[in-house]
Amino acid sequence: MTIRESMEQWEEDYLSPYAAKSRKSKGRDRAEQECDIRPVFQRDRDRIIHCKAFRRLKDKTQVFLSPEGDHYRTRLTHTLEVSQNARTIAKALRLNEELVEAIALGHDLGHTPFGHAGERALNRVCPLGFDHSEQSVRTVERLEKNGQGLNLTYEVKDGIRNHQTSGRPHTLEGKIVRLSDKIAYIHHDMDDAVRAGILTEMDVPADIRAVLGSTPGDRLDCFIHDIVTNSMDQNDIIMSERVAEAMRGIRQFMFEHVYTNPIAKGEEAKAEALVETLYHHFMKHADDMSEEFLDLLAEGEPKEQVVCDYIGAMTDRYAISLYNDIFVPKSWQI
Repeated sequence: MTIRESMEQWEEDYLSPYAAKSRKSKGRDRAEQECDIRPVFQRDRDRIIHCKAFRRLKDKTQVFLSPEGDHYRTRLTHTLEVSQNARTIAKALRLNEELVEAIALGHDLGHTPFGHAGERALNRVCPLGFDHSEQSVRTVERLEKNGQGLNLTYEVKDGIRNHQTSGRPHTLEGKIVRLSDKIAYIHHDMDDAVRAGILTEMDVPADIRAVLGSTPGDRLDCFIHDIVTNSMDQNDIIMSERVAEAMRGIRQFMFEHVYTNPIAKGEEAKAEALVETLYHHFMKHADDMSEEFLDLLAEGEPKEQVVCDYIGAMTDRYAISLYNDIFVPKSWQI
């Protein structure tokens, strides 16, 4: 028996009957020889961590655009916090930790520069539309490894595709990540907003604080304990109605006071204009794109999609630098 086979047997013996088992995965688009050490979901996690799109997350906006402070979250630190929340819940429920980790680490790989501002801009100007969840799947299926993709399992791609509020994951592990994403951004966006002086903990309505607590740690503890308690030995991932209602309340509070706050989001109009301008430029000058994206055009991919692929993959810093190179006049030198 190989190490992988012994680990697969451990899953069968120990994990919940509702857990996704590596041995029973629906598989990959392209068949591969099995690893003798790692089960399939562990291999997927490793592929995501080592891919270029994952490394670029460190320079992509979470909420605060290009923050100068060292402690504000980026898209990468958000991803790591989602992963940690998801693993804590999965471990307590005896679900598949490696699957939730792979989904969590991959869920935002297709996010644009400047966070949701960049996503809105591309969705507005591209006739094909743009959604970061679908772009994350496209990233692992098509864009990584020079057009070969990462060839991930069905379960990981399903969880990535369905991680937003409207999603319907087919595994309990995907449902955990879907909730863990919300828990993470409520937790850290509130923490960052307090750090930025945009609001204080006491600004949160008293009825919400009475349920969730009055500190980021209290809220995180409340959410995770509530999910574990209510989902134990259930074929679903659920919260109590009391905590779920409080989550909806604080999420609405964050939209009103942070996500649409003119102080926090004052530069987003500029970011959207920058992204739109780059889109129109590359639609007219597609040959200016990198070689790997020109290869996609040569293979028959729609230009609108490939331009979105190119811009969507950029970091905040690279998008600004490229915009300056193209559109900002340089001083004349002899």
